[in-house]
Amino acid sequence: MPGVLYAGGVVAALFASTLTSQAYAQPPFDTVPPDKIVITVATVNGSGCPAGTAAIAVSPDNTAFTVTYSEYLAQVGKGAKPTDFRKNCQLSLVTHVPQGFSYAIASVDYRGFAHLEKGASATQKASYYFQGQSQTSSNTHEFAGSYEDNWQVTDTADIATVVWSPCGELRNFNINTELRANAGTSDTKETTSFIAMDSTDGDVSTTYHFAWKECPAKK
Repeated sequence: MPGVLYAGGVVAALFASTLTSQAYAQPPFDTVPPDKIVITVATVNGSGCPAGTAAIAVSPDNTAFTVTYSEYLAQVGKGAKPTDFRKNCQLSLVTHVPQGFSYAIASVDYRGFAHLEKGASATQKASYYFQGQSQTSSNTHEFAGSYEDNWQVTDTADIATVVWSPCGELRNFNINTELRANAGTSDTKETTSFIAMDSTDGDVSTTYHFAWKECPAKK
């Protein structure tokens, strides 16, 4: 992007109902399905994830998956278009879960890079829901300038309140993320502020951590 140098990356994680900004190290349940999870993308829409710029990978131990973006950046100021201040991405994922298991997303790790001039700010927001369910979970993080560094936030769910995938049903999981760059009192004629969530260097990403439980046996 003209006049702007940035680095960073994003790995995205899945859904939970009540999210707070706390660190989360391990899945809450030891029960992990032995078979592999297969995740495919049903639809990808948004200015932050044009066609071909989002990729998904599942960890070998079935405890997490990542969504990596290559063109996810919001910016304001010199060289930026009027619409560049907000970027969003809506992913609809088809998750094929091993028979007899239900999953939820226990925590999500987001990472990226930001350059914010004095007086500028930025916002990262995410919301999650299963197809056919009215309940939606969301969380927002704010960043204030001046700032120039990598950033990382973790959204963690209270395991007692997470929303589980329906047993025996295939439901799409929807992830809506958003980045905003706000000029505030910064000099937009001479400076540029931005926040990025992408994987141009392959080192920074967003990770979704699974929680698993076994479904009740059918009578």
